[in-house]
Amino acid sequence: MTGDDSSTHQVARSGLVVTVPEAEPAVRAWRDRLDPSVGSGMPAHVTVLFPFLPESRIDDDTLAAIADVFERHKPFEARFEGCGRFPGILYLAPEPAASFRALTEAVVDRWPETPPFGGQFAEVVPHLTIAQGQEDADLDEAEAGLRDRLPVFTRVASVDLMVHDGSRWRQRASFALG
Repeated sequence: MTGDDSSTHQVARSGLVVTVPEAEPAVRAWRDRLDPSVGSGMPAHVTVLFPFLPESRIDDDTLAAIADVFERHKPFEARFEGCGRFPGILYLAPEPAASFRALTEAVVDRWPETPPFGGQFAEVVPHLTIAQGQEDADLDEAEAGLRDRLPVFTRVASVDLMVHDGSRWRQRASFALG
């Protein structure tokens, strides 16, 4: 999850993500080298919402409410054809971005106390992080190395609840779309 530097890897934090295993062959070597979240167990993903609720607030009723939110959205196809950047960050840009934004908006509508990235950014830009906290030369190298590995296609059919135990991310639950 972009913005997941060591200060955000706190015990009992949670996030909702769409994992993209189809991207791993294209991005894994770059992520291993340039994305610190790999070392804490975070797979290639598009963040739906981070941070979400503290794990202590996630009980059976909350899990049922999360499932209800995602059941209202149909599975969809997504593709990653090119890269985008934020300062110090390289990412794959998913299309249709609007489908990912709709998932984020649905969760925020249900839990307005959980704005995306803690409200740091005015606009939600769905993305699959390749590198974060890196110099432009490293981002340029990774982007050039990815060109021949794209596009990547995936079917988005679920959203995973990930929790951080202080050192690693783990999947706590998965919620089917539709």
